[in-house]
Amino acid sequence: MSQKPDRLHRLFRMGMWLKGMDGLVEVAGGLVLAVASQHRIATLVHHLVRGELSEDPGDLVANALLGLARHLSVGTRTFVAAYLLVHGLVKLGLVGGLLAERRRVFPVALTVLGLFLGYQVYRLAVMPSVWLGALTVVDAAILGLVAREWRLVARGGGATAG
Repeated sequence: MSQKPDRLHRLFRMGMWLKGMDGLVEVAGGLVLAVASQHRIATLVHHLVRGELSEDPGDLVANALLGLARHLSVGTRTFVAAYLLVHGLVKLGLVGGLLAERRRVFPVALTVLGLFLGYQVYRLAVMPSVWLGALTVVDAAILGLVAREWRLVARGGGATAG
């Protein structure tokens, strides 16, 4: 006897799809940093921020991004590329396992996502940011949804349990 998925399950699935898209963006960004030349990276960033700079030539974020792209050292670029690739691939693997309701993935996901969240809280304490604060709240909610979903899957209810 199948029940309709409840609202929290739909939020869980939506959160997983968002995390998956975020993982894809991270992998793409890591690949770009790994293979693109310094000039190409600076050109890409300039293309991305030129609209903002045309409206406000003094925009702090756009100018900071442009400065970073122009003066990115090889070591920093390699580290950021590797970080984005690993972080994105781990996220994609976890999301795939969670959406497939693989029971073994849930405790791993809770641990890894909890570590990511802990690092975000640390960064927030060291360097407060409204955006990072909002992301941390969203990620904490997703962690709670993953924990709830694990309880449902462990009981054998999966997606249809309410």
